[in-house]
Amino acid sequence: MAGALASAYSTNPDLNQQRAGLRATDESVPQALALGRPNIVGSGQYGISHRYASLPGVSGSAFGGRSTNDIGNVGATITQNIFNGNQTLNSVRSAESSILSAREVLRGTEQRILQNGATSYMDVLRDTAIVALRRNNITVLVEQLRQTRYRFQLGDVTKTDVAQAESSLENARSEYFAAQANLKISIANFRQVIGHEPNQLQPAATVEKYLPANLDKAVIVAFAEHPSIQSARHAVDQAASQVKIIEGQLYPQVDFVANTLKNLNVNGQKGYQRYATTVGPQVTVPLYANGGITYAQIRQAKEQVTQAQLQADLQKTQVRATLVSTWGELETARATIQSAEASVRASEIALTGVRLEAQVGQRTTLDVLNAQQTLLSMRVRLVTAQRDRVVASYAVLGAMGKLTAANLHLGVIQYDPTVHFKQIKDKWVGIRTPDGR
Repeated sequence: MAGALASAYSTNPDLNQQRAGLRATDESVPQALALGRPNIVGSGQYGISHRYASLPGVSGSAFGGRSTNDIGNVGATITQNIFNGNQTLNSVRSAESSILSAREVLRGTEQRILQNGATSYMDVLRDTAIVALRRNNITVLVEQLRQTRYRFQLGDVTKTDVAQAESSLENARSEYFAAQANLKISIANFRQVIGHEPNQLQPAATVEKYLPANLDKAVIVAFAEHPSIQSARHAVDQAASQVKIIEGQLYPQVDFVANTLKNLNVNGQKGYQRYATTVGPQVTVPLYANGGITYAQIRQAKEQVTQAQLQADLQKTQVRATLVSTWGELETARATIQSAEASVRASEIALTGVRLEAQVGQRTTLDVLNAQQTLLSMRVRLVTAQRDRVVASYAVLGAMGKLTAANLHLGVIQYDPTVHFKQIKDKWVGIRTPDGR
């Protein structure tokens, strides 16, 4: 199990694309910081100026002539924001909240993949065991049919007994083919989640040793650590920051602006150059902009904060419901295993007794077939319950928010989402990603 989950953690495409999405979200912080950084723009223009002037009936250069000169200009503008209503600060906070929320979404995806991996692993084990049980049942029924036909030749049983044995055998073959189909489906799911075909899977243990003693303690852990709850809380912070960002648009904006421009051959006059430079603060005061759109956006953002808070409360109720459900499934699986084990032992004793009684004519062939079918059903039930217990234990751990590679002690290099963030958060220039793309 550990090897399969380690493979899923490292290679699952769904998980890897979620990690790439988080790295893309990391870039929102540099984008927010850019609001407070200088903006430098250079400009230039070059062209040809052709002038022609004439006065009808008068000749002479004083009144007419042609001239052609190259003209152009170069300039630069530097703008540094000094105050923008704290929009930069709040944009950074909003971006950081979105990143923290995205990290929790990634953690939730990791838990889902690990839980799906454990489920697909146990499905293959269960279906492999069921195929073996049904194959062995065919072998037993073939021998039962042979003995019934022999006894029919001796006159000990009737043709009805032979027909019953034949019917049971054909039904067993049908169930065997269905079990094979289920196994193929489970193998396909295993390949999708884990990344390779199942090969010599070993029995897996439950993870109940990582679970608290009772449901109430599990709920406390889930409320504190479940990724969907944590993500919803960060979404509330992000929504609150968005209100402040929009409110900042109502404040005056102060920028320091430096502008320089050099004109060459002004008005087409060769050698005539002109310089212009302006340096100083620039204040912009919004009085009533965009027809009041900003006010509507602020009210909208405040309602979105309320929505985010309600969503966080909803996540808590959903997490608790899931945890209660999975905890109940685990307890049911435990009880079912005990019941199924007792049923298997009793069915084995009953089948042995029915076969002995049939040999002396106290039982019919149908009694033997029914006893054989009952034993098979109990064995399938036991295998299924054992699978359900392991899967339920992983589901409970996931519902608590603790189904992680670290808690399962998987032999993998754990993905650290902070590494990429630290690499790019303070970058001013550059188009290459940290991995060289």
